[in-house]
Amino acid sequence: MPARQAEKFNVTLVDPFMTHKTQDAEPLDDQAADPAASREHNKKTAALYVVATPIGNLDDFTDRARNILQQVDLIAAEDTRHTGRLLDHYGIRARLVSLHDHNESGRATQLLSHLQAGASVALVSDAGTPLISDPGFHLVQAVREAGYPVVPVPGACALIAALSVSGLPTDRFFFAGFLPAKDQARRDQLQALQQQQGTLVFYESPHRILDSLKAMAEVLGKERRACLGREITKRFETFLSGRLDELLQQVLSDANQQKGEFVLLVEGFTGQSADQAWVEACRWLQELQQEMPPSRACALVARMTGVKKKALYQWMLEQEASGSA
Repeated sequence: MPARQAEKFNVTLVDPFMTHKTQDAEPLDDQAADPAASREHNKKTAALYVVATPIGNLDDFTDRARNILQQVDLIAAEDTRHTGRLLDHYGIRARLVSLHDHNESGRATQLLSHLQAGASVALVSDAGTPLISDPGFHLVQAVREAGYPVVPVPGACALIAALSVSGLPTDRFFFAGFLPAKDQARRDQLQALQQQQGTLVFYESPHRILDSLKAMAEVLGKERRACLGREITKRFETFLSGRLDELLQQVLSDANQQKGEFVLLVEGFTGQSADQAWVEACRWLQELQQEMPPSRACALVARMTGVKKKALYQWMLEQEASGSA
């Protein structure tokens, strides 16, 4: 890989778990080596560290994350074998215990007992930031409720990486995780998101990517802009952009685009909400019913606003019956 030029930063380090007094840092390339500066956890502090790990490119594994994993007493991992290989690569010796969807409740109780004894614990997932479509919520909740510090150790996150390069709005987004495996449940969830504002972000697996793209085009609308990120930070990383129907055709026509791990981003709802459309429709109907037959007025307003003609006609009848039309 090409050499990366160091940038200069002037920052103030603020971390309640540092054991030395912090001050304004000198530019990175002028800062003298200070072994103490890298030892964030150099005394026994009972805390849970939520540590992000690489999603593909090992260069994304931060020095801080490696130091924390080297120094804590215990690491709770989604898959101990997977995490064990990562730790072996960096020569990190650590005690590992599993924490996954099937044992989290009981494991949280055990890990709390370690914190009560003064131990420090790190939480990692197989890749990326823990808790983002991964286990850890119940543990973090339990630790916070017990009054122990929960310390984020930021790093790679597939959804943020994909969002940053998608070309879709980033000022507001909604992370929906993985859609249900069954077709009807998948469509029901998409229907519930149909009027969700902000960019929609989904994770998807290779054996369901075609089904999800098809359902999105049909439920959300084939004209919605979207971006499909595949194998982010890995050797075969690709990003496809276009309308949902265009992405579906691209993935259908290229078997390679059906392999790997996916982040799918879809343009959010930009029209009126159902409530806004109904208010607008009733206002128009009140104006037009004086100028044309009720049926024609309802049909015209339905075309203008997208509100069902039958609902408008029923509303008009109710208004006439109550004498307020």
